[in-house]
Amino acid sequence: MNAKTRGGRTPEPSPEARRKQVLLGLAIGAVVGVGLSLLTQFWLWLPAGLAVGLATGAITKPPTK
Repeated sequence: MNAKTRGGRTPEPSPEARRKQVLLGLAIGAVVGVGLSLLTQFWLWLPAGLAVGLATGAITKPPTK
């Protein structure tokens, strides 16, 4: 059993890891947004992709070392 299953607290990720996670989410969102924009010829997919990438990067917890 690890700390998660026993009710223990897992260590918090560093601010640098959190920042890296948000930037990675933005980058993936930009790629998805550009891809959807090119496929559908509708430019508003780019901001939508960025918003989803930002939300995903902010919500997900980066791995701790």
